[in-house]
Formats: sequence, structure tokens, C-alpha cells
Amino acid sequence: MNEVKKRTIAILGSTGSIGTQTLQVVEEHPDKFEVYAITANTRVDELIEQARKFLPEAVVIADESKYPKLKEALADLPIKVYGGYESICQIVESKPIDIVVTAMVGFSGLRPTINAIKAGKAIALANKETMVVAGELINELAMKYQTPILPVDSEHSAIFQCLAGEMHNKVEKLILTASGGPFRTFTKEQLEHVTRQQALKHPNWSMGAKITIDSASMMNKGFEVMEAKWLFGVGAEDIEVVVHPQSVIHSMVQFGDGAIKAQLGTPDMRLPIMYALTYPVRLPSSFERIDWNTLKELTFEKPNLELFPNLRHAYTALAEGGNIPCVVNAANEICVAAFLEERIKFTEMPKLIERAMEKATYILKPTLDDYLETDKEIRAMVKEWI
Repeated sequence: MNEVKKRTIAILGSTGSIGTQTLQVVEEHPDKFEVYAITANTRVDELIEQARKFLPEAVVIADESKYPKLKEALADLPIKVYGGYESICQIVESKPIDIVVTAMVGFSGLRPTINAIKAGKAIALANKETMVVAGELINELAMKYQTPILPVDSEHSAIFQCLAGEMHNKVEKLILTASGGPFRTFTKEQLEHVTRQQALKHPNWSMGAKITIDSASMMNKGFEVMEAKWLFGVGAEDIEVVVHPQSVIHSMVQFGDGAIKAQLGTPDMRLPIMYALTYPVRLPSSFERIDWNTLKELTFEKPNLELFPNLRHAYTALAEGGNIPCVVNAANEICVAAFLEERIKFTEMPKLIERAMEKATYILKPTLDDYLETDKEIRAMVKEWI
């Protein structure tokens, strides 16, 4: 068996769902991983707890008002403590880091990811918004700096695994599976009245609030379609979404001869996280296995684009290209925050996103500055409408 040499990792967003599960993977194989840096946005208490347990070289809190508390709590340890978003952007460039797990939520993950690529760090990509907003730019940079981008999302990890050993064979279609979320069987009338609490109850996966709402609205799947285009170099017309409520098949690849490869597993994010961190080697794990005696059926159905128009918006944004995917992401982030604060209805989110797409200033070949300006402009616009 191939040996995995010890890898030094930085975890951006260590207190979130992906971040905490990455640390569980580290605990599973402490001889294979060393945590160099961990970062969080506002959750200072969890960050302190993680720092005391894993003893990283550096800890960063984006919310500068929480910095004094973090600094004081870790004063007895030889840990460098930093505050502010710029510190997150800089810490990824640290020489000892081998791989950066980008588990920050939303647009905020873009600049740190770019800095890590330029510093030659491998990227374990859990921040799908980075590829949604600036996939073309990220691919250009990854090629220029010879930096591997290893997908952590379960669907993209599944495709990555299905493609292993198939590099010279024609890919006919990528098939992304979707659980359908908690409202898969709802009527239009029922969707008008769904609550924040209902939307936060995903039937299969345990995730943070933002991604759980995205999953319920099918925007998460739309983002995954966009991400798949840039990760695997296929056209939007060659990416199909299939609703698979059991979440056992994580995604599939159909080849030129008609054969289909699927990757199966329990709905446990630690599996794709570990695969990204140890690729191309598979380490043993104590994680749960599929019990074929209790798994009675695997079912599939078409997504309902009338009930869940966000998926259609994603395909439209991909077709239009330029800065329109950035527009969709910015509008969606504001809408999800407003829905979580119970200021708009669930069904208003796709309407506001569509309106933003129509009103946005179109830029065919955006630069990083264009993406930053588009994001700022659209957020302000949608906040005003709300």
C-alpha cells in the first residue's frame, strides 16, 4: 500500500460543519496530519477549544472584536493569534502548510483561496462559492501555479473518484445526485408557508445553516452544477441533476460507451474530506459502513424546476457566463440571511435572485476587481429590495 507522508494543513472555517469534521479526520489519523492553522469568523469559544486541543501554530478570528478574548484565552500557549479577514488571507501563504481546507462559507472564501493557490498550496475545496463566482479565474491560477484542487463536496468527490483511471476515456455526462431536501414532496401552496425551522431540518445530511437552506431551495445543487463545469471541464449541457432521496449514490459519470460509474457511501462528509487530504491513497477509517441488509431501495426522479427555480437560475447563469454566476451567489447570500432572520418568505428567494440577474451590469470577462465590485453592488441592491 502507498504510504501517506504526514501533511500539514490549514483549516479555514474550522468551527463550521466541514471544519469540525476535518478535525475529526485528523483525530482518526494523528500520525498523518498536523494542524498548522485554524480560522473562524465569529465563533471564538469553539475556536479557543479547538486551539487548546490541537495546538496549531496559528489561530485567526475574522471578527476583530473577538480578538482580545482569543488572545487572552491562549496566552499560556505558544500559539500565534491574529485577528481580521486580511490575516486569514495571509496565513494560507505560510511556508509549512501543504494543503488548505477551504471550509469558509460564501464569497469570503475567494481571496484566501486565491492567495493559497499563488503560494503553491494544494486546495481541499469545500467552499463551492469560490468556483461558482470565479471558476475560470481559479482554473487559470491553478494551472499557472501548478496547484491541485481536490474537491471535498460529496458530489464532486464522487465524480473525482469515478474518473480515477479514466483520464483518456470520453465522458458523456456527469450525473449529480440531489436528496431533494425537506420539501421535495411539497406543493406550491405548502412552500409559501414553510418556516425557518422546517428548512433547517435536512433529511440526510448534517450541515451549517446557510448550506442547509441552499439545499432546501435547490440552490446548493445549482452551485454544484456550476462548480462541476469548472472542476471537470464539461459543458452545462453535459451535467444532469437527478433527485435521489436516499443519498447513498453521491454522483455518477456516464462514459462514451454508455457505461456508468457511481460512487456510493453513507452520508458522512468525513469520507470525501479524508479522500481529499490523502489522495491518491485511501486510509482505513472507523466510519460507518453501508448495511446492505437494511438498505431496501434506491430511487431516482427528475427535479421539479417549477417548484425549485433556483436550479434553473444556475443553468441560466452558466449559459450567460461572465459575472452572472457572481450575481446569483451574492443575491442568494443576502436572501438566505434574510430568510434565516424571517424577513422574507422561502418562495421570495428565487424571485429576488432572478430580479438581480436581470438588473445586474453584465461583464463578459471579469477580473478579480470586477467580481469584488459585482458582489458589493448586488448585495446592496438586494438588501434595498428586502
